[in-house]
Amino acid sequence: MSLYDWLLCLHVVAAFMLVAGLSSYGVLAVGGKAARRVLAPPAAALWNVGGLGVLVLGIWLALEVDGYELWDGWIIAAIVLWLVASGAGGRLERGVREGALDGAGMLLAAMAIATTLLLVDMIFKPGA
Repeated sequence: MSLYDWLLCLHVVAAFMLVAGLSSYGVLAVGGKAARRVLAPPAAALWNVGGLGVLVLGIWLALEVDGYELWDGWIIAAIVLWLVASGAGGRLERGVREGALDGAGMLLAAMAIATTLLLVDMIFKPGA
């Protein structure tokens, strides 16, 4: 397998981890205190590791592939969407840790919409 194949495989695995973390936070938002106590650490780990992996491996892939540049519109859009999802995720994670889930539904919706748009951007690469 080439370096590109490894990077792409790990990038996709990171995307699955990101979505698994998002799904776990969805359960946390509607679950009770017991669910929060049990699921909060794995949800945070999946979201954080998946998010960091998606960003780092995605940038590495953009640098590795000759046809892509970091200033391509779809790559810039992906980074902006990643920032939106990560910002909402960080606030939600803090709220879960502190037991203050006011606005958790809005944060979860922002995470879900930004993550979905990020996945669509990555799959279709508009303008590439």
